[in-house]
Amino acid sequence: MASLNVGNLGEYLREQRRSAQLSLRQLADAAGVSNPYLSQIERGLRKPSAEVLQQVAKALRISAETLYVRAGILDEKERDELETRAVILADPSINERQKQVLLQIYESFRKENGFETPTHPDADTDTDTYDNGSDAGPEQAPHLS
Repeated sequence: MASLNVGNLGEYLREQRRSAQLSLRQLADAAGVSNPYLSQIERGLRKPSAEVLQQVAKALRISAETLYVRAGILDEKERDELETRAVILADPSINERQKQVLLQIYESFRKENGFETPTHPDADTDTDTYDNGSDAGPEQAPHLS
């Protein structure tokens, strides 16, 4: 079987698996994939789907986006943007409205700096979200000083 252009992914997965002190069989079981299939991925013989990569990333406790970049599914710049969004959305110290305002400010800075702003399903980009209506208290109003 000819090697696909996923050797970098396979080598990276092998390194991550070994540093997690997992055998191939243990990782395959934890990720819910077959042992031979995972072996073929590590050897660069198979190109896994995004779903399989997500399962493997979860089992290894690493970023799925990192695996997507290594597999050529996601561009590195897209990964950075997605990870930034994920961190903002996961922050328990700010409420949902504040998260949306922060994401809008982030998007406006990216646009100002010449970066395309891809549409993501978790992003509310309506301008009325930024509206500082009477229902928003002073703690919810963005401060840009």
